[in-house]
Amino acid sequence: MGSTLGDILVREKVLNPDQLNAALEFQRKHDVSLASAIIAQGFVTAEEMAQGLSRQLGYPYIDLDQFEVYPDVISLVTVDAAKKYMIMPIHRIRSFLTLAMVDPTDLDVIEDIRFRTGLSIQPVIASESGIMNAINKYYGASHALKAKKSVEEIELADDSKVSIIQEAKDDFDTADDEEPADEAPIITLVNSIFVEAIKKGASDVHFEPYEKSFRIRYRIDGILYETMNLPMKFKNPVLSRVKIVSNMNIAEKRLPQDGRLKMRIKLDNGVKKEVDMRVSSLPTIFGEKIVSRILDRENLQIDLTKLGLEAESLETFKKSIGRPWGIILVTGPTGSGKTNTLYSAISTLNAMEKNIMTAEDPVEFYIPGINQVNIRDEINLTFSTALRAFLRQDPDIMLIGEMRDAETVDTAIKAALTGHLVFSTVHTNDAAATIHRLLNMNVEPFLIADSVVLIVAQRLIRKVCRKCGVPQKIPGRTLIELGFSAEEAEGVTVLQGRGCETCNNTGYKGRTGLFEVMEVTAPIKELILQRAQSKDIKKKALEQGMITLRRSGLIKIKAGITSLEEVVRETIRD
Repeated sequence: MGSTLGDILVREKVLNPDQLNAALEFQRKHDVSLASAIIAQGFVTAEEMAQGLSRQLGYPYIDLDQFEVYPDVISLVTVDAAKKYMIMPIHRIRSFLTLAMVDPTDLDVIEDIRFRTGLSIQPVIASESGIMNAINKYYGASHALKAKKSVEEIELADDSKVSIIQEAKDDFDTADDEEPADEAPIITLVNSIFVEAIKKGASDVHFEPYEKSFRIRYRIDGILYETMNLPMKFKNPVLSRVKIVSNMNIAEKRLPQDGRLKMRIKLDNGVKKEVDMRVSSLPTIFGEKIVSRILDRENLQIDLTKLGLEAESLETFKKSIGRPWGIILVTGPTGSGKTNTLYSAISTLNAMEKNIMTAEDPVEFYIPGINQVNIRDEINLTFSTALRAFLRQDPDIMLIGEMRDAETVDTAIKAALTGHLVFSTVHTNDAAATIHRLLNMNVEPFLIADSVVLIVAQRLIRKVCRKCGVPQKIPGRTLIELGFSAEEAEGVTVLQGRGCETCNNTGYKGRTGLFEVMEVTAPIKELILQRAQSKDIKKKALEQGMITLRRSGLIKIKAGITSLEEVVRETIRD
């Protein structure tokens, strides 16, 4: 009944006839629903469409975020049917089922659901994004449902049922198909939270206590998503359980603590997977906040060609890391992928004839053939201490996790000037600004010019889901303002993910890097010696062909890898 939907939106003046024809053509070309085609073209928002249909047809418009749907209602419609038809069951009274729909004019869907459930259907209107979020929230995956069941068990249980079981073993194994019959619900709940995070590809799990709630969030592809919001009675048992399996002191709640755990799970395909987790607790005004960093070796990309470097930047990078001496700096904010880039570089150089040593805080992944040291400030094993010790260990290549102070920088420069290749990181916004960061640490300009050979600035952005990505109509003026030339803007097709099961209904799946690779050439060395401003150094680098972070993002938009919103979020116009 797609034509009925289109006619209604035209009558309601939500669309004009030309826009409807363009949307119908888009629908035929990309095999999507008319509602999705209209939204993808940018003619209206999902909410505007839903409200327009509500006014014209007389069906109520509802915000699904404000509804709590009970499990017995959800079970009436399968997850496959909900995703196929973009519907959500929300309420049942006797023989009537209230069904949220994007297109309530589709009588075929109504008839199919009536046949499946044996109930009379009462349609209401909701936005496509609202229904997708509800499907993701209420159906979830098997371990998410197990977690919800555990929550229900704990809610119904006596206080004595909410117990903590301390285990002597270090490993945390959930690979068995069946939970022990006598396992405490709180253990099942914590297991399910971790397992679901691993299966969704989360990098971090946040346990966050507030005044009246206890929130669980996952960071997936760099973005935090709320997965549970539990009553405060869950706070102490859940946090205690996490601290126990991480080998923390559960009696100490006033000071920050660090812990680690190893977890084994069984994936849906039957394969067992093992991941390490680095766990950190921090006292807040409403209790301890715990963050668990998931260190999944399968997510470590150490192939230089797959990091996201443009061909010209990759060539410059490879040439610089092949030098026998000098300092190579990678810069960017926390979580921008600097460690991955450094690991990729030293893995490329890893050979029998090379002595490679690293000082990290902490070591995240073990790389065979490389000597890795954990920094421990509490016993004065700092970056500068480790670096001085490295120089007595006959090194060829050294990696210093971060140049935090003048002493570390001074030692690194001396190492570089005496025939060693040194990798490290600095926190600055772009490549050119790194020079001034070093100058502010009281490093002489001639030492910077003589030792630093390459500076790489980077960011991580999400990639549009390949399964549900569809073209998005963007005005040419917007593309030009973003940084495209007028000629480029005419031929650019911008993709946007609609959301599907593969990408957890986010429209994005996986991440890639934006890179700004600045080689310290002779002209740039002259500017450093003159203490030139960052903008002048950047201008000279651009003249020599450097690709900026924004330009790297534009190249990836043009290639259909990422969206306009991601590039705008992480970069500024040059």
